[in-house]
Amino acid sequence: MTEKTHRLLPIFTLIMAMLLWASSLVALKLAFRGYHPMQVIFGRMFIASLCFVIFIPSFRKLNWRRRDLKYLLIMAICEPCLYFIFEAKALKLTTASQAGMITAMLPLLVAILAWWLLKEHISRQTLVGFTLAILGAIWLSLASDASIDAPNPVFGNLCEFLAMVCAAGYTVSLKHLTSNYPPLFLTAFQAFVGSLFFLPFLLLPDIGFPTEWHNVPLLAVVYLGTFITFGAYGCYNYSVSRLPASQAAGYTNLVPVFSVLLGILILDESLNMFQLLACGLVFIGVGISSWRRATVLVQPTT
Repeated sequence: MTEKTHRLLPIFTLIMAMLLWASSLVALKLAFRGYHPMQVIFGRMFIASLCFVIFIPSFRKLNWRRRDLKYLLIMAICEPCLYFIFEAKALKLTTASQAGMITAMLPLLVAILAWWLLKEHISRQTLVGFTLAILGAIWLSLASDASIDAPNPVFGNLCEFLAMVCAAGYTVSLKHLTSNYPPLFLTAFQAFVGSLFFLPFLLLPDIGFPTEWHNVPLLAVVYLGTFITFGAYGCYNYSVSRLPASQAAGYTNLVPVFSVLLGILILDESLNMFQLLACGLVFIGVGISSWRRATVLVQPTT
């Protein structure tokens, strides 16, 4: 592998991860049309776990460190556990396009969390950008019109924001772990923990295991388990192991663009004029916080 390819590969895998993640918002909306959200989330985690079974023997050779257990648990609790609970609720109440726009704030949340937990410096410029992005997200929610696919967009967008808070915690803990564990193992750990976490939800009488076959929703679940949980997280975890966490998080700005386009093309969604202006304010806020920011917000820890 040439030096140029070595530098470009993490960027390419990041872009692929963002495209796949944007498509996951559309796939979740399609899956929820046939199955309960908890059935969908467990299904994608279980399918992804099956993809990782063949790698278990290689995981036994890893250099395990007892002090890393808490970081592994924090990573898994943040994402997939709490993250998918919030995102599942969000996509039952809002559109994939609006949920995708909320993801634009992830880089700012990573910066805030790194400042709070890791005592990293955060500039006034970042705070101004964060404030504008938050105002844009609030405006986007308030300007939303209720519909069949988005019965409560305000609360739905709030749930997506909480999912992004979990994603920020996941990114910070992941960056710490990549110094000692390969991305493949970290992705598999998420899938296995996610399967165990969401299985009890299917034992509840008002949820249960799926009993009917719905072609499109079922294909969406399979797609989520293979291309997203196995593929997208694998790409992202590999990229984070090669790049600063803040730089990797910055690529999530592509998710809103991809999600809006896919929402329009596949789900026939649309944004009104006020929502488009609100989207612009979110992007301006993210842009201000990232403009000429030379410092690395999240460094590997020892």
